[in-house]
Amino acid sequence: MNSADITTVKSILSQPQKIAIIPHRNPDGDAMGSCLALYGFLRAMGHTAQVVAPNDYPKFLKWMPGNDTVINFERENPKAKEVINGASVIFTLDFNDLSRVGQMESVLKEAEADFIMIDHHQQPSDYAKVTYSDVTMSSTCEMVYNFIALLGETDQIDADIATNLYTGIMTDTGSFKYRSTSSKTHRVVAELIDKGADNMEIHQKVFDTNSPSRLHLLGVALSNMVILPEFRTAYITLSQDELDQYNFKKGDTEGFVNYGLTLEGIIFALIFIENREEGIIKISLRSVGDFSVNEFAREHFNGGGHTNAAGGRSETSMEETISKFNDILKTYKDKLNP
Repeated sequence: MNSADITTVKSILSQPQKIAIIPHRNPDGDAMGSCLALYGFLRAMGHTAQVVAPNDYPKFLKWMPGNDTVINFERENPKAKEVINGASVIFTLDFNDLSRVGQMESVLKEAEADFIMIDHHQQPSDYAKVTYSDVTMSSTCEMVYNFIALLGETDQIDADIATNLYTGIMTDTGSFKYRSTSSKTHRVVAELIDKGADNMEIHQKVFDTNSPSRLHLLGVALSNMVILPEFRTAYITLSQDELDQYNFKKGDTEGFVNYGLTLEGIIFALIFIENREEGIIKISLRSVGDFSVNEFAREHFNGGGHTNAAGGRSETSMEETISKFNDILKTYKDKLNP
């Protein structure tokens, strides 16, 4: 944020406000961590605050401090609308276009509140009064820490806020291994540990709570993996029937796409997951190095994200989607083999 933005935010928050805090649809650790951390901070500053999630999120995130106060827009629609319509300020975290909130989009567009965006994805829209956007940041949680620091209020960060911020940074950096993890990221994380974040406990709560059915589903995913050495690419498919067979729950496929990148020589990995209810194939894309999955997803699969991590979707069948992907991939052989 520039000095004018900081002044604007300080002015807005100088009086008690009714604040709604919104993550993107299908929120992940960074989305929920940043929202719950900001929720704790704003309440400590004397504001009325409420996190409203567009829909449900994985069980492995529901231990986080403040989780029991979150309103689910899909399940608690009247209450969620009341919060949004009554808000004087709306923070949108970890997304930069209102289309990313699903059914909540029209409600947000009709809201009369001042919007403040905090996000690290590419190509932000211009709906917010204050836009804090930085694509070089590891995570929105790191940005929320910076946001609090720019306001001169890091003394307000208690153990709960630190725990939520640490969780989001950890999950969005692949446990600190992605290129976006900077020396500044590590300094922020050190500060969060000093303020009470228990790094070992957080890691266990997020990553070490697998069910037998999830591990069996991982086995199916790995057996379905297709490796294309000439394109330095690997992809996984999971059908709705396979998901149903292993009692799929939201979050169960989290991280599956990354297994392709553990193969020697592979720099581009994808997972294609059938969602029969929505009539789509959900696509997650990952890469290492300079190959931009953000550009690939935007160009071909109605998506986007970061250079090395993006999402997309297809509205055709799995067979047609994979056929399209294989045809497209042929045109990227030179880019994948620089």
